[in-house]
Amino acid sequence: MTDTRTALVTGGNRGLGRAAVRALAADGADVVLTYRQHEDEAAAVVDDVAAAGGRAVALRLDTGDVDDVTGFPVRLTEVLATTWGRDRLDVLVNNAGHALPTPLGGTAPDALQSLFDVHVRGVFLLTQGLAPLLADGGRVVNLSSGLARFVSPGGLSAYGAMKAAVEALTRYWALELGERGITVNVVAPGPVATDFGGGRVRDAADVRAALGAQAALGRVGEAEDIGPVVAAVASGALGWVTGQRIEASGGTRL
Repeated sequence: MTDTRTALVTGGNRGLGRAAVRALAADGADVVLTYRQHEDEAAAVVDDVAAAGGRAVALRLDTGDVDDVTGFPVRLTEVLATTWGRDRLDVLVNNAGHALPTPLGGTAPDALQSLFDVHVRGVFLLTQGLAPLLADGGRVVNLSSGLARFVSPGGLSAYGAMKAAVEALTRYWALELGERGITVNVVAPGPVATDFGGGRVRDAADVRAALGAQAALGRVGEAEDIGPVVAAVASGALGWVTGQRIEASGGTRL
């Protein structure tokens, strides 16, 4: 057995998830990252971590698929044992997600179901399934969004609502898991220049400028701004912080 912490990051092959994997590995954790598609990206993240002196493995997981989610704890247990000789998980980062426009009057039921399946049902069932595997004193970090606090044009009402649900779950789970010394917190990024949502914040200069002007720090975020926040919340230094929403938005719309 080893004293090294083991972390799981869903959707760790790109964007905020990739940045979280790198930050956790840099902080000394062994990391399991999941991907739904783009296995090549996941392999590249594993290689990046190894090149920096860390250890990571990638597993496929579709957080919108009930069977995949409910069967994942068994797969993870096997990988932890065979890869690192571990039987416990120390950190769970619920990051995987996607965005869809859901304008009132122009949204199909399937779009709402897709958002719910990944952002609410998937997060709930995965956390429920992995809770027995979490070590006492462990950490759960959920990813939300600034859109659960402020409203922006673009028809993202359902996405914002799903993230608000994640924030409510965070508070309930902090109470339920607190007796085991497990903290549960949520990190809520503001606008970040990644490929999320089609990469609009990353690629459109006018969008970057407009959103950056709304932030106290004068710019939109980068994935590398968020990864270290996740690692910090997952660290021992914040062991007395639980049930909290930590917005990492550069002071957007204060």
